[in-house]
Amino acid sequence: MVLTHGAGSTCEAPLLIAVASAFCDAGYTVLRCDLPFRQRRPTGPPVPAFAAADREGLRAAVAALRGIVAGPIVLSGHSYGGRQASLLAADQPDVAAGLLLLSYPLHPPKKPEQRRTDHFPRLVLPVVFVHGTADAFGTIEELRAAAELIPTPPTIIMADKAGHDLKRGRIDLAAIVDAVTARMAP
Repeated sequence: MVLTHGAGSTCEAPLLIAVASAFCDAGYTVLRCDLPFRQRRPTGPPVPAFAAADREGLRAAVAALRGIVAGPIVLSGHSYGGRQASLLAADQPDVAAGLLLLSYPLHPPKKPEQRRTDHFPRLVLPVVFVHGTADAFGTIEELRAAAELIPTPPTIIMADKAGHDLKRGRIDLAAIVDAVTARMAP
């Protein structure tokens, strides 16, 4: 698994460490990595004009992991990292065996008209979403509606009472590992 962070974080985020640990305990090899925008600037948000470089960084991370392990690779990210992973997978479906999207940012907070789902109909690989029921970047109902755009129905795992950071509420890491493993099985 290649696992990356959101716009305001790094690969050292507690959420990413917990997710990586759960998958490692299940026998996965996990590469947590910082996106190129974070490698260039230790603080601050990503710059939209350079998003393609972040996707290229993900592609390079997948290639690096392929040089270490055999077998299918899951591309995963929290928020912005998941968005970039999904955009990469929409453009290059063979980049990974599936996607794990943690708190996918369906739209900016309080701006539901600014959807970030135009590429969803091009996602042809298995997708697992983990989404908080109190996420300001999209409600569970909005996620379910957007998921209908994806040709192969995705799996949605709700984190009760969790916001976009997935800190509050309960997150069942074992259920996430089980869902990804089931969806990515050949």
